[in-house]
Amino acid sequence: MSEPFTDEQYAFLRYARFGELPPAVRPDERTASTETDPPRYQPDPTPGQHERDLRAGG
Repeated sequence: MSEPFTDEQYAFLRYARFGELPPAVRPDERTASTETDPPRYQPDPTPGQHERDLRAGG
């Protein structure tokens, strides 16, 4: 059985995959955000889906 990675090994793997992270945003530089796009968990409807949903009572 192999030993689990250490924190240093995980940090290296993150760096190898994602590169250097940007500096953290300070609390006084943060702004509130508002979702303006449709929720990401809902797929885009296929063409004609709206009409089929209406006929099906959905």
